[in-house]
Amino acid sequence: MSGFRIVGTTGIADAGFLSLVDLDVRGPDGEEFQRTVVRHPGAVVVVPVEADGITARLVRQFRAAPGRELLEVPAGKRDVDGESPEDTATRELEEEVGCRPGRLLELAEFYNSPGFCDEYTHAYAALDLVDLPARRATDAEERAMTIERVALGDVERLVGTRELIDAKSIVTLLLTRRLLESGHAY
Repeated sequence: MSGFRIVGTTGIADAGFLSLVDLDVRGPDGEEFQRTVVRHPGAVVVVPVEADGITARLVRQFRAAPGRELLEVPAGKRDVDGESPEDTATRELEEEVGCRPGRLLELAEFYNSPGFCDEYTHAYAALDLVDLPARRATDAEERAMTIERVALGDVERLVGTRELIDAKSIVTLLLTRRLLESGHAY
């Protein structure tokens, strides 16, 4: 192992589902230093694949941090106590694109920005979608978002034209396409 240890934690700010803390770290040589990190409850990302197996439903929504709308796969925080990642993925699909998955296939798990944040994401492909009568949007951004169908074969072009600039979406769309092309999804 690396020999680094967290030897102390000091809370700086609590902002609902996020908190900011200072960590006291001791290196393998005994040097102590401090790192400020964001604590996050974790997230799910889910790629809803249409019955054709070549198209996914994405959402275009306003994101306050960059101050603009982004094209993304459905995603959400793991902020419901005791809810499994699969249940969070199902809830997010209902809220954002108005469907339920017949099957969820695990794609990956990853840290989004481990240099400063502990957000850990569970990624899925959703197959055999069952449409609901309506979306179950819960906030202003979800009520205003639009749904767009994107061919999985267009992902590289959308990245190249900067139409798709969200990292979790790029990664999961490419993983979904690879899974479907390999035949392991069926």
